[in-house]
Amino acid sequence: MKKVFIVLVLLSSLFITACGGDENTDKVKIIDIKLTNEEYAFVCKKGNTELINDFNAFLEEIKENGKFNEILAKYFEGNREKQGYPITTSAVLNTENNFVIATNCPFEPFEYVGTDGLIYGVDIEIAALFAESQGLELIIKNILFDSILGDVDAGYSDMGMAGITITDDRLALYDFTTAYYQASQKLIVAADNTYFDDCKTKEDVENKIKSLQNEKIGFQIGTTGNWYVVGGEWDFEGYPNVVAKGYSTAQLAIQDIVNGQIYGVIVDEAPANAIVKAINNA
Repeated sequence: MKKVFIVLVLLSSLFITACGGDENTDKVKIIDIKLTNEEYAFVCKKGNTELINDFNAFLEEIKENGKFNEILAKYFEGNREKQGYPITTSAVLNTENNFVIATNCPFEPFEYVGTDGLIYGVDIEIAALFAESQGLELIIKNILFDSILGDVDAGYSDMGMAGITITDDRLALYDFTTAYYQASQKLIVAADNTYFDDCKTKEDVENKIKSLQNEKIGFQIGTTGNWYVVGGEWDFEGYPNVVAKGYSTAQLAIQDIVNGQIYGVIVDEAPANAIVKAINNA
């Protein structure tokens, strides 16, 4: 009888191991407290009033006819089929027949490259609809995020579309469309990190970050997360107690939490949700 019991216990143990049991396999997690309140808009060269007016009228139109909400539903709720577009691989000079946008991938769900090599996302489908409404050919450039504003200012792109936050400093140098999305920054840490579990407010999270000593906190270069960690711009105090580490993409930064290279990452909420889901499901 005892031998049968032992065999059953061993078989049960093997079954649990094979099926994964109740073990949490997540690698990273989001501390679900908003650290900032921001507005995304599309940006173009200062003084390009005609483009701004045309685009604002277009945004109002697609919000009224429901197409804007349809695009959001595709990427936030998984409804309807997504539409991908090719990325240009050569230098582009603007012409009357083109609508050239500069973006930065990966920044899902606003812009990302699919397995088919095409670019998808909320911003991309809005750009495609606008180009169609104006009888223009859409040309998409995927460049570094911190190069987008310079590219637009130099006239190499008509508009920057990459989840770009409106700030007073940027408004002084560039023209923005009306805001189309409310965003925020959030903290991502390793799944087994319990240090922030008792936090209830933004101030709780910030005080915890301030108590860290020489831990590495990552961000995507040129984004709000960059200035939130480093300080000195947009009235952010920054965190001199941590080691700030910049990355070309948020995805690389978050992957380095998994690799044990950094403690946490500050990143926009929507991309954070997409990247964390992808890493935990990998």
